[in-house]
Amino acid sequence: MKVVLLQDVKSVGKKGELVNVSDGYGRNFLLPRKLAKEANAQAMNELKNAEAAKEFKIKTETEQANQNAEKLSGKTVKIYAKAGQGGKIFGSVTAKELAEEIGKQFGVEVDKRKVVLDADIKAFGTFGFEVKFYNGITTTMSVAVCEKE
Repeated sequence: MKVVLLQDVKSVGKKGELVNVSDGYGRNFLLPRKLAKEANAQAMNELKNAEAAKEFKIKTETEQANQNAEKLSGKTVKIYAKAGQGGKIFGSVTAKELAEEIGKQFGVEVDKRKVVLDADIKAFGTFGFEVKFYNGITTTMSVAVCEKE
């Protein structure tokens, strides 16, 4: 019996997969517990549409990530920080601040969790960092930390 899984089922398959199971297992276990539905024409059409929608979403997200990566590649973000004694920064420049400044200066929204810093920035100068947009799509940028007048 062919069924389309509605949820992940251990040792059978993942949600949305078309699997072949024994008649008794399908009729007595999977169908009554709403873990699967019979693979008729309507279910197959829904499965095909869901896969097409998923592929389209992945394609558009990848294209958007590539555009954003090209737009930001090699750019420098300027951040102004207060200075304490001896020319040191109060606190540090965080990934959250970098993500906000990228949004303000370049108009590209970046999640703070996607900004990768090698170490905390606690001094004035220019430092490199990475922005991860999508699986395998990253770009390298730099930040210029300047003293606030």
